Amino acid sequence: MSTSSPRQMFSNLSIPFAGTILGGLQAGEMLLIQGSVPSDADRFQVDLTCGSSVKPRADVALHFNPRLKKSVIVCNSLQKERWGAEEILHHMPFRAGAYFELVIMVLHDCFKVAVNGAHTVEYRQRVELKRVDTICISGKVKVEAVGVLPPSSSVTSPLANLTNQDAEKMTVPFSGLLQPGLSAGRSIAIKARINANAHSFCVNLRPAEGSDIALHLNPRLGKNVFVRNSFLCGCWGAEETELGGFPFTGGQYFEMIVRCDAHAFRVAVNGLHLLDYRHRVQDLNRISLVEVLGDLTLLHLQLL
Repeated sequence: MSTSSPRQMFSNLSIPFAGTILGGLQAGEMLLIQGSVPSDADRFQVDLTCGSSVKPRADVALHFNPRLKKSVIVCNSLQKERWGAEEILHHMPFRAGAYFELVIMVLHDCFKVAVNGAHTVEYRQRVELKRVDTICISGKVKVEAVGVLPPSSSVTSPLANLTNQDAEKMTVPFSGLLQPGLSAGRSIAIKARINANAHSFCVNLRPAEGSDIALHLNPRLGKNVFVRNSFLCGCWGAEETELGGFPFTGGQYFEMIVRCDAHAFRVAVNGLHLLDYRHRVQDLNRISLVEVLGDLTLLHLQLL
């Protein structure tokens, strides 16, 4: 588990699994699920439900259902034993035989889901959040651990006020506000240590509301590829991957600085300029949230 302080944790799960979330699920919390997809898997599902009743079946606030053979993810809700309209994502971040880390961020009005550090889907709530108190997992999947992170893992004070002592309390996934928003000339400094068995991690700069991502930085250690992209109006743009070298290694410490200039983000790693990424969002003040996700330990993050 990539966080050291979950308020509740389930380990070595037997599938199908149903676990009661103590005190219910709260806005601001996150669910982290680490596991792997068997080589013969066709589908599995993660359900956030209102109790665990089988007959009548408990309402399902979020039904997250990857269908690998069709390369789609189906999301839905069940109310009074009737399914609503399906929301279908034609994108498949899960791979048969591969490890994954699934993060569900719980907000007042929606669930935001990331897979392996990359934003995947946003699902607006159809069931009152205060009723959700159970997580169920079924299908062809292996799950090592499920953790429930408390809201305190999200920092809501200006990052410019963070101290080193504050940074030591950071947990991943991390989300912090940039107040009053990003502007040309400002930089974000990140110090972290990559997990020894890391697959990937990402840094997102985004508006606090909605699903847009202005800058998605996603080093993928298994392939030595550093993906850059933006998620705008519900779609990923063209990936940028060309790079002279790959500066990240599992188990190693790194320092990254993301500088916002008038026309581009400039990224340096360990003191060396690495890349430029031209702005695809022109209103920089909209960018007011930084996220850090994936296989690393965050040591320090500061707005300069």
